[in-house]
Parts: sequence; structure tokens; C-alpha cells
Amino acid sequence: MLHFGKKGEQSATLEKQSAAGSSVVAALGLTAFKIVVGVLTGSLGILAEAAHSGLDLVAAVITAFAVKKSDKPADGEHHYGHGKVESLSAFIETILLLFTCLWIISAAIQRIFSGKLDIEVNLWSFIVMGVSIVIDISRSRMLYRTAKKYKSQALEADALHFSTDIWSSAVVVLGLLCVKMSDWFKGYEFLHYADAVAAIVVALIVVQVAAKLGKRTIDALLDSAPIGLDKKIISIVAALPEVNDCHHVRVRLLGAQIFVDLHIHIDGDLSLREVHRITDDIERAIQRLAPGADITVHPEPVV
Repeated sequence: MLHFGKKGEQSATLEKQSAAGSSVVAALGLTAFKIVVGVLTGSLGILAEAAHSGLDLVAAVITAFAVKKSDKPADGEHHYGHGKVESLSAFIETILLLFTCLWIISAAIQRIFSGKLDIEVNLWSFIVMGVSIVIDISRSRMLYRTAKKYKSQALEADALHFSTDIWSSAVVVLGLLCVKMSDWFKGYEFLHYADAVAAIVVALIVVQVAAKLGKRTIDALLDSAPIGLDKKIISIVAALPEVNDCHHVRVRLLGAQIFVDLHIHIDGDLSLREVHRITDDIERAIQRLAPGADITVHPEPVV
């Protein structure tokens, strides 16, 4: 666990919960606004964005729960803490994203082939998307900053939702402009399909980003070690005086917490006090590489 002291930990928890809570409020407002405008205008692009924001709302609620749960200390049933709740939360959000994208793509393709493109693009169409972009920029920056500060996968996943909304909203705005141009200029009626095409592009953007997030969360749930960290640990520990060898290094990640187990070979004639000093030196060296890591050192006598 990241070590901030008792007051620091309480402050960190409050900051993370505040970030997650504000995301719930933002997602709720955007979803309602987009649904109303999407239904009134018949824009599939805006409705796709409403579905995306609705998913953000569900994801934000899951994140708020995960952040609160993951900060609970280790107990009799969870000896390593509750950090994996954040990874599980991010994985659920990814699955929700992918299912929503499949629905959007299916609806857009049906609309294109059926020719049912009855869309009314008006001022409210652009207002809702403009407001969405401004809020998404603000929320994603704040969430990324908090996620990076506290190494929170759940907040990072939430930030990812809002940041992808920025690009997808921009695509929808472009689609709406094309639809409007098809009304203004004769011979450009094909641009009427731009709204449905924009919806497909939005879905594909989200699928690509969600796939990357999904891989990271699955790696965390399966205890995949951070790439190269074990080799770096072996290198710095083996270079310490009085350490003959460093081997059997195991690294696992639970939320923001890194756990490290390693074995070392040292002189078997050293006193317990001297062995303890050496293990303290090893822990400090690893802490410089992975701050806040929970480290277990197994000393073994040189054979």
C-alpha cells in the first residue's frame, strides 16, 4: 500500500472517493441531456453517445464502489488487502463498453441499409455535444491526475471512459455537420449517412481503447508481473555488498500495491542482527525502484 501516514491515507481515500463521486454526477447529467436531444432529433450518433455516457454512469458507480472497497485494510479473509477490487471493477467496465459498442454498430448498420435516416439537426444537437466535450475534458484530466497520484486502476478506467468520449463526441459533431450540409446543398444527399457512420466510428474507437484496458486488467487479475521489474530487482539486489546471489524473485500487483518475494544467498556465519541489516538494505534498494512495495526477503546460507 502507498504509505502516506494515517492522515495521509484518509486524505488519499477522500480525494479518490471525491473524484469517483463527481464522475457519477457528470455522467448522470450528460446521459440525461443526450437522451433527450437524441430522441427529439432522431440522431443515432447522439443516441450512441447517450449510450456511451450511460455506460460511463454505470462505470462511475462501479468505480466509486471499487475505490471505497479497495482502500479497506487487509483482514482475516483478505491477507493481501482488497486492491484487486479495482482491477475487477475495470474489467467489468471493459465488458460493458464492448457490449455497448456491438449494439451501436448493429443499430448503425441497420439504419444505413434500411435507409431510415430521418434526422433533425438543430442548435440543441451541437449544444449537447459541445457541453459534453467540455465536461469530458475537465473530468478526464482530473481523474487521470488522481489515478496517477494514487496508482488507481479503477480511476484510470473511469478517466479512460471520459477521454474516449472527447474523441467520440468530436466524431459525432462532424457527422452532424455533414448531415446539415446534405440539407443545404443538392447533390450531397449521401452525407445524410454521416450520422450513422459517425456512430460506427465512435464504437470502433471505444473498442480499441477498451481492448487495451481489458488486457491490463486481466494481467492484474492473473497476477502478471510488471514487465522487466523482476530483472531490475535481481540486478540491484545482487549488486549489494554481502549478497552473493539473488534468485526466485516473484512480483505481483494488487491495485496500487506491489508485492515482492525474493531469495538471497549470504554468508551462513553472519549473526541474525547482521542478516537483518542486510535485508533492510535490500528493502530500501527495492523501495527506490518500486516505492511503497511490500517486500519479503528469504535469506539462505551459501552452500
